[in-house]
Amino acid sequence: MTPPTTRTWSRRGHTPVVRVRGRSRRRLSVAALVCYKPGERSRLIYRPCPDARLDGRKSFSWQGYRDLIQIAHQQLGGPIVLVWDNLNTHLSAGMRRYIADRTWLTVFQLPPCSPDLNPVEGIWSVLRRTTTANRAFAGPQNLITAVRRGLRQLQYRPDVIDGCLTGTGLTPVPP
Repeated sequence: MTPPTTRTWSRRGHTPVVRVRGRSRRRLSVAALVCYKPGERSRLIYRPCPDARLDGRKSFSWQGYRDLIQIAHQQLGGPIVLVWDNLNTHLSAGMRRYIADRTWLTVFQLPPCSPDLNPVEGIWSVLRRTTTANRAFAGPQNLITAVRRGLRQLQYRPDVIDGCLTGTGLTPVPP
């Protein structure tokens, strides 16, 4: 777990060195949806992927995304128009079948290599610049706790979520 460093300093002519003890191949995968409904505040719905999975995967499978969409449908209580990137699990055959069987779900794929059109990328950027910036985590559980805390704080900041939506060119209408 190499700490994300946003700023550091050193004497002129000397390259700063950040020493980190230990090395880990663990990672934390989080799936998130930025939700907008006219007349209501913007929402952030997220789910972290468990680190120890029985199938050996280190990230979400299409079933994990399916479950997140199902939870969002229950929380939002209405039809969903989903705009997402071209991640291979988003394009899998199982996910395509799931989408085809749901009349309340409409999906639009973003063009390849266009993170500037994805509002969730703005959420990850805010998270990297605030919660996880300039921190060395003692272990994977500390990282998970910090990310969950940061995302929970962002859930209560609809202005930040609206900023991520606006950054993509979408203009949310205030309630």
